[in-house]
Amino acid sequence: MYLCKLCQASTTPITDTKKELVYYRCESCGFVSLDDKYMIDKIEEKSKYDQHNNSLENEGYVQMFEDFIDLGIEPYRNNIQTALDFGSGPTPVLAELLERRGLVVDIYDLYYAPKKVYEDKMYDLITSTEVFEHLCKPLDSLELLAKHTKHNGYIVLMTKFPPKDDKEFLAWWYRRDPTHISFFTPKSFEIMAKKVGLKVLKIINKNIVVFQRG
Repeated sequence: MYLCKLCQASTTPITDTKKELVYYRCESCGFVSLDDKYMIDKIEEKSKYDQHNNSLENEGYVQMFEDFIDLGIEPYRNNIQTALDFGSGPTPVLAELLERRGLVVDIYDLYYAPKKVYEDKMYDLITSTEVFEHLCKPLDSLELLAKHTKHNGYIVLMTKFPPKDDKEFLAWWYRRDPTHISFFTPKSFEIMAKKVGLKVLKIINKNIVVFQRG
């Protein structure tokens, strides 16, 4: 029996017969995860990331972040001076945009900015955009972020929520990226938040989650 990584409830398998992959959907919180044995290695994972066209010259990419800031961060802006962008990617576009709005921003990325600059720091805001779908142990990562968030500070994530229907999930473009292995529902995030001392303040457009540390 494959149990949910987030809440330990029973899961139902979703089989992709074409690519010979198996996912598991939690019967309680709806979290969907790829079976660990089908996950690609770190070398192949980085090679996929190196192919991304993520820069300030990419207008659509920049606009995605501007919308993310306007919707998920600006409503709380008066309480935010310092930030960490966790999973900043090869070009830290979000960090640059936040700095333009007056924040002091640190960056961390497993491959592109691996120095753990956050270790002795606490932040008013931690962002993590298009990162959590790549994580094998997302609960551990959220717990780490919570530990470095100030009292009443914010964590704002961006990741797309999966279709509830299995056939729709298998046809969903977002899960076809082989580095995308974890897919969350609002209930998933509520459960994760309670386990690490956060509360979900708001969910926006089925892809942005705003947490606050208690």
